[in-house]
Amino acid sequence: MTAWSNELQSLDPETDYERIVYLLSVYEFSWDIEKALEFALFRTYAVPSISSLLSRTGAFSKDTRKRYDDTELILSEIAENGQDSDPGRKAIERMNDMHGRYRISNNDMLYVLSAFVVEPVKWLERFGKRAMRPAEIEASVLYYQALGQKMGIKDIPLDFVEFEEYQRAYEATHFHYEDTNAEIGCLTRDLLLSMYLPNWLVPFGRPAVHALCDPELRDAMGFTHPPRWLEHAMVTGLKLRASLLRILPSRRRPRLLTKRDRPTYPSGYRIGELGTFK
Repeated sequence: MTAWSNELQSLDPETDYERIVYLLSVYEFSWDIEKALEFALFRTYAVPSISSLLSRTGAFSKDTRKRYDDTELILSEIAENGQDSDPGRKAIERMNDMHGRYRISNNDMLYVLSAFVVEPVKWLERFGKRAMRPAEIEASVLYYQALGQKMGIKDIPLDFVEFEEYQRAYEATHFHYEDTNAEIGCLTRDLLLSMYLPNWLVPFGRPAVHALCDPELRDAMGFTHPPRWLEHAMVTGLKLRASLLRILPSRRRPRLLTKRDRPTYPSGYRIGELGTFK
C-alpha cells in the first residue's frame, strides 16, 4: 500500500473531510471523479431553468472550452487547496460573484450541489475499481455541505440519503425537453468528445455518450436512444477498465487538474480572471 492509501484509511471524515476528498480526487479515483463530476454538471443542463440561463448569457456558446475550463479550474482550486486556503477562498469568491450576477433559485443551486454529491458515488458503484466506503461518502457530504454554506445555499440536506432523495425528486419534476437543453447539452457533449477524438470523428462518438445517459436524461436533452448493444459495450468497457485497475499498482503521483496544460490558458491563469464578468 502507498503512504496516501494508508493515510486515507486512517482519517476521520468528521474532521478530515477535505483531506479525504483531496486524496480521492487526485490519487484513488482521479479519472473517475473527474468524469463523474463532468456528467453531474452535464446532467444539470437537462433542467430548463439552468440551460436557459447558460444560453441567455451567451458565454457557453461563444467559447464552450473556456467555460468548461473555468468551471473545472475553480472547483479544482477549492478541492486541491482547501476551502479556507487563499486559492480556495479566491475561487469561492469568484464563483459567488458570477452566480450573484444572475437570478438563480436556491432550488436550482441545491440541485447542482446534490448532483455533485450523488453522481460520483453512483459512478464508482458502476464503473470504479471499488465503491466509495461509507466514511468517504460521509466526507464528501460534509465537504459539499461546507461548500454549499459558503455559497449561501439554504436548506442543505443533512446526509447522503437526503441529497439523493432531493436529486431524484427534482429531476422527476424538472427534467423535460427544451431547446436550450439540447443547445447546451450538445455543445458540452461535443466538447468532451473533442478531448479524446479528432473533430471529424466527434459525430461518430456521440452515440457512445448517449449510451452512458439514462433514458430520462436522453429525453430531456433530445438525444437519440442508442442501440442496446452499444449501451452494453460502453458499460462492459468501463467495467473491464475497473478490473484492470484493481490489479495495477496504485497511483504514486497526484493528478492535479490545476496543473494540466490547457489551450485556453497556454501561459497559465489567475483565479480572479476565471469565469464570466457580465
